[in-house]
Order: sequence, then C-alpha cells, then structure tokens
Amino acid sequence: MTSGQLKQIISAANEEDCAVMENEPMSRHTTFRIGGPARLFLRVGTERALFRLTALCRELDAGFFVLGSGSNLLAADEGYNGVVLHLAPPEFWQCRREGSEITAGAAMRLAALTDFAREQGLSGLEFAHGIPGSVGGAAFMNAGAYGGEMKQVILSCRALLPDGTVQTIAGESLRFGYRTSVFAENGGIVLSARFALRPDAPEAVEERMRDYLSRRRSKQPLEYPSAGSVFKRPEGYFAGALIEQCGLKGVSVGGAQVSEKHAGFIINRGGATCADVCALVEKIQQTVLRETGVSLECEIRRLGG
Repeated sequence: MTSGQLKQIISAANEEDCAVMENEPMSRHTTFRIGGPARLFLRVGTERALFRLTALCRELDAGFFVLGSGSNLLAADEGYNGVVLHLAPPEFWQCRREGSEITAGAAMRLAALTDFAREQGLSGLEFAHGIPGSVGGAAFMNAGAYGGEMKQVILSCRALLPDGTVQTIAGESLRFGYRTSVFAENGGIVLSARFALRPDAPEAVEERMRDYLSRRRSKQPLEYPSAGSVFKRPEGYFAGALIEQCGLKGVSVGGAQVSEKHAGFIINRGGATCADVCALVEKIQQTVLRETGVSLECEIRRLGG
C-alpha cells in the first residue's frame, strides 16, 4: 500500500471515528495467535463507516479484509500489506428479538448470541454454543456442529455487495452448502443475520447447551490456540479419523502440532508460525492421500502471504 493510499484511508477512518492502528500484529486478533502486522487496522463500528471505507479501498485499489472474531483465519508471518476492517460495536454487535426471531449484527460472538437466545427462552442455536466465531463468519461458512448448521436457523442476511449495494438475501438464495454460502461466491460482506427459533424453557435450552459444551471440552483441544477444525469432512469419511489412522496424531512442525486430543485440529503449542502450520497441513494432506487415497481440503482462510 502506498503512502498516498494510506493517508487517504486514515483520514476517512478518523472522520468516521474509527480506531486506527498501523502495523498491528494479527496474532492479537486471531484465535490461532499467529500472524504478522497488518499495515492498517481499523475498528469499524457503524455501517456508514464500513460502506465508506470499503468503497474508498476499492476506488484506490487498496486491498482490504473484513475481520470478525478471527476464529477461522491463518495470517501470514510477514503480515498483510492492506487494510483490515475489524467489525466492532456499536452497530455490528446489536441484537434484538421479534417474536421467535432474533436479528444479530455480524460481529456478535456466537457465544453471546446463544446466551441471548437462552435468556429469551428460544431454542435452535444450542449446537452453536462453544463455536468460537461471530455471526458474520458463521453465516459466511454455514458453521455447524453436532448435527446442526446455520442453514437450519438463518432466515435471511443483510449484506454489502461489491458494487456498494445492500441487499437482504433469504431462503434458498443464501445457497448454503457444506461450509459455504452465497457470500463465498459473490464477495458479499454480511452485516446482520435473522434467525428463526422456537420457544422453549430457558432451563431446557441451557441443559442442551451445557451438554454440547461438555462434549466439546472433552473431545477438542480448547486449552490451546487453534483455528478449529482444519479440514473439510471428505465425503464418506471423517478427516480426524483419517489423520489418526495415518499415525499423524501428535506430529509437529515447529510450534504447530496435530492435536493429541483430536487429530482434526492443529494447535499452537507456543511460538507456532504460519509457515509451521502450512508445512504441517501439507504433510498431513500428502500422507493421507498417499496412504488412503483421500484428498483433504483445508477450510481455514488465509490472509496475506
């Protein structure tokens, strides 16, 4: 990014009351705790600011990335020579109930959303309790666990499209698939999502949430930084089982390790770099393909590099 681009974007960000940070380490903003500096890191708290800054970045041909909770992201060691737009309060954390529906801003954490649903006596989101992501990211990749998926509960999403228009996309037009959605195709930025839930006693909802969280804690390496499940589930198989079958459980490259608790996770044992993770991913893919004939597809998004 040139100094001229930088100056114009910072000026606009200041006018929109965005927090501005230069050369901000992405390791502070990803659940992997990995990543070099973003040239410009902006906390964006209003839709107006987001609309203005994305339009300006496109006008200036400056690369940008919209960040939520950073839970499915691997940032490059050398950083990102562009603009990171981090969705923040107040607007992107708003949440409201209308009957049996909840509308939540894109930056709202799934943990906060599921707690809100429980407090309101609404069921349907229990499966998402414990998923370390935000509403926008969950909609983007149709996040799911324990037989539940976002496509089962999301009615519609408001999104900012690359041409600057805002559209509400609903029903089949969301094109939810396994870890994908229409937003992976059209480049739309999720602003908010509307969820269709059903009434239930808060105590019953909480009991199911506790059950899912207990299962998650017993089977997943939540005590270490990670980006969650690394590979998409290959048809007819489970990635973790294939990796374990190939004797890769516990294998390390630098500070990155295949979790000894769940082979579908790569964890940061301390000081892991993006290069370590990428080398370990490649080692896993090559070994599993050679020994089982199954090709594993990485589902973690990359930034920079």
